[in-house]
Amino acid sequence: MTTPTARRAPTAPPVWPVPISEAARLAGVSARMVRHYESLGLLQGVARTESGYRQYTEADVHTLHFIRRARDLGFSMEEIATLVALWQDRSRTSAQVKRIAQTHIAQLTERIAQMQAMQRTLQTLVGCCHGDDRPDCPILDDLAGGGLGAMAGRHQR
Repeated sequence: MTTPTARRAPTAPPVWPVPISEAARLAGVSARMVRHYESLGLLQGVARTESGYRQYTEADVHTLHFIRRARDLGFSMEEIATLVALWQDRSRTSAQVKRIAQTHIAQLTERIAQMQAMQRTLQTLVGCCHGDDRPDCPILDDLAGGGLGAMAGRHQR
């Protein structure tokens, strides 16, 4: 006898405005991050109820999606603030946005090169480490400031 699979009931479309928990859920971020983005000025003019609860519009949630996507691509909060302002400014030029993206690509390329250099160094250190019962360890020697040259004259404790 087979049991029917549980079906998830379709969620009703939100009734705008929505509270912070719903805005966060819809945008795929935490309520804490929503408050953080608001404190940074990325979300402006968020309405409040008479009792002080935040109320988010569909446009606010769309902005939260924008911010989350920019974060997913590694943009800094400063860059995101600039991008949000440009996105909301219909008189902007796409050249402005492209410059920001190109600068970000250059930064990512540099970070990738740095991480690849770290990986090569660690691979070399792991290759030099016997990984046995002896206390000698070129990885620890390097971390202690000896660098790869310290392998010849190991630091004794």
